Amino acid sequence: MAHGIRSGMHTSYVEGGGDWRETAQRYALVPLRIFLGVTFIYAAFDKLTDSAFFKATGDGSIGAQMSGVRDISAFPELVDLALKAPVGFGYAIALGELAVGIGTLLGVLARVAALGGALISLSLWLTVSWATEPYYLGNDLAYLMAWVPLVLAGAAVWSVDAWWLRRKGGVAP
Repeated sequence: MAHGIRSGMHTSYVEGGGDWRETAQRYALVPLRIFLGVTFIYAAFDKLTDSAFFKATGDGSIGAQMSGVRDISAFPELVDLALKAPVGFGYAIALGELAVGIGTLLGVLARVAALGGALISLSLWLTVSWATEPYYLGNDLAYLMAWVPLVLAGAAVWSVDAWWLRRKGGVAP
């Protein structure tokens, strides 16, 4: 008696057909979208609900955090620029993280949201975690690399982008 998969047998797993490998490839970025989206939304709310964060000075303030990393960052000029208006910069980061997180999680302008996430992660890597040794212990570089597949591929399934494209008569990426 032979065991295994019979040839010629086909099971449709997603709309439009395809085998399980095609389905796995199609949905492969969904866990990454969920993780990055939820994480960036959480990071934004963490900042927005922290009474100390949106201050120019003091323990836990954005100003104190930036002053603390200024001399160890790859581009101290970026930190100096942010230190000119630390509270405004803090709000920009928090609201940027919120927009990126929502866009990524829902798949709204997913590539643009992922590019925003990559830019936030890049700026944090070049400033906050640049001096982390060995480099692989700093999380901002890993986040930057995690954004790259989403910048390239977008959100082909379970997304507003895919729904909108189908509604217009196109095919989701």
